[in-house]
Amino acid sequence: MNKTETHPHRILTVGNMTRIAVLTAAACILDLIQIPIVAFYKLDFGNVPVLLGTFSMGTVPGIIILALKCLIGLIHTSSMGIGKLADFIMSAALIIPAGLLYHRNKTRKTAVWGMLTGTLCMTVVGVLVNLWILIPFYMTAFHMDMQGILNYAGVAGVDAQWKLLLMITGPFNLLKGLLLSLVTGLIYKPLSPLLHQKL
Repeated sequence: MNKTETHPHRILTVGNMTRIAVLTAAACILDLIQIPIVAFYKLDFGNVPVLLGTFSMGTVPGIIILALKCLIGLIHTSSMGIGKLADFIMSAALIIPAGLLYHRNKTRKTAVWGMLTGTLCMTVVGVLVNLWILIPFYMTAFHMDMQGILNYAGVAGVDAQWKLLLMITGPFNLLKGLLLSLVTGLIYKPLSPLLHQKL
């Protein structure tokens, strides 16, 4: 088992703090590059450095990078922090299962299974977060009813909340999780010497 997982006091070593700082900076930069996909959902790769930190240092450092990314992101948020809170919850649903499974048995296979499990968790949590947090927030903040949200989404055939959640929100988060997992899986091994280099 990874020593970082069993000895939390070893997390904040100089080397780990340096890695956390660098990966957080990368995550913040990637978080700014958002690609419109469908309705008001946009894709970004800000969680790739978070996953890299999770696999190289442990689940707790990964969550620290995620939390710092979301906190720094408050600088440019337009949702009074609600969007970043939702991002943290949904991203944690991906990061935690991936990290815990990988650090039980550090193989490529368990890394893949961890990210797939995390992707499924993020998909489910993403639907619930939109249902309980994001949609109610935007309805209140912009004085819209559910029909207004659906009109704003502007997707043909999506004329009910459950359709928005199951036909748009769920598939979007599934796609996002799969793409994040694919990119992380492709670059982790080449970057592994740098991520584990003694500092």
